[in-house]
Amino acid sequence: MMDKKRLLEDKAEKLLKLFPAIAIIGSRQCGKSTLVKKIRSDWAYYDLERPDHYQLISSDPLGFFSRRSERVIIDEAQQYPEIFQVLRGIIDKDRQAAGRFILTGSSSPEIVKGLTESLAGRIATIEMWPFKAVEFYDLPLPIIYELLPQIESSLEPLLQLQNSLDINQLYDHWFFGGYPEPRIKSLEVTEFYGLWMDEYFSDYIRRDIQRLFPRINVYKFRLFIQALSHYSGSIINHSQLARALDVSSVTIKEYLEIFHATFIWRNLRSYEKNTLKKVQKMAKGYFRDQGILHHQLKINSIDELLLHPIAGTSFEAFVIEEIIRGFQSTLLSGLDFNYYRTRDKSEIDLIIDAPFGLIPIEIKLGHQIDKRRLTALNVFIEDTHAKFGILVNNAEQIEMLSDTVVQIPARYF
Repeated sequence: MMDKKRLLEDKAEKLLKLFPAIAIIGSRQCGKSTLVKKIRSDWAYYDLERPDHYQLISSDPLGFFSRRSERVIIDEAQQYPEIFQVLRGIIDKDRQAAGRFILTGSSSPEIVKGLTESLAGRIATIEMWPFKAVEFYDLPLPIIYELLPQIESSLEPLLQLQNSLDINQLYDHWFFGGYPEPRIKSLEVTEFYGLWMDEYFSDYIRRDIQRLFPRINVYKFRLFIQALSHYSGSIINHSQLARALDVSSVTIKEYLEIFHATFIWRNLRSYEKNTLKKVQKMAKGYFRDQGILHHQLKINSIDELLLHPIAGTSFEAFVIEEIIRGFQSTLLSGLDFNYYRTRDKSEIDLIIDAPFGLIPIEIKLGHQIDKRRLTALNVFIEDTHAKFGILVNNAEQIEMLSDTVVQIPARYF
């Protein structure tokens, strides 16, 4: 079961036909190595976290690539940052040849710098994530990601959609999260899930944080992770968190940037293009995988979760990530994801800003909605001339709530 088809397989195959190299980046243990070995099982594979592979390449990189000038996978490429500059020269010797190299990386600060400064125009970058719900249940990408960019005047195509998941599948994936190994192995040994989660941050701090940021106070950073669990889904008050941890606000800002850049946390920027309103400009953030959040908070069942104060914001973050992962599975470009909040506290959970237009999305955990609570959505649509807005919740069916707002249950995403 560990070889479940990932939605990004098709995207990677298409990009390998267009670019000399692709890079697959994402958090530790989300399935990058499994993916690249699956799509190119006959290529030479080198893992730079293995001392022998690191020594082989770093001792004489030009000599290595003179022998291996194509069909090569370099796993955890950020371990040897000089590799990006070397690869630039190798690729430029035959710039028109596509599909020569695959790189992976878990630590965004180094690998993104290498990709943008040395390999710009020569490499396509794919961000990978833990399982999207449909991946875990062996289902295809929902058709909604094909339809949304095509909507013009009529919302009728959305009303004809068929749901991908049942409600229990949706709730289970929300509760447990999407990391492949604990999800799959715990189907046979229930206790494995908790044991794996216990070790995740220890491994993350040891292999990523201490290497990338050797001067960081590991004790304070661990406390920061624990404290941040209670702020997930909120606008972070840096000063308040700094006082709680006895560090400076500057340190909290640095910690948040590190957490975001290593794919554990998402800083969701404010949408600031509505010139008719005074907009809150502080970033909002959340754990990208809700299973990690729930384990940190020691929530042991879906029933406990539904009674917990974090339930609403956790579900909101879960749906946002599901939507982002859905769009990232396509070849669409130029998409930005933001949240929106005005100074008078009018808020919308997700704004998709794309070449095909603006889509404001409000997310609710419940099954019913008081239409009076859609005021922010309606005002945003009017202010920005967006074609339509979406309410995502757990209702039984898709329904038009107004001429410009459509209710779509979360299991359709």
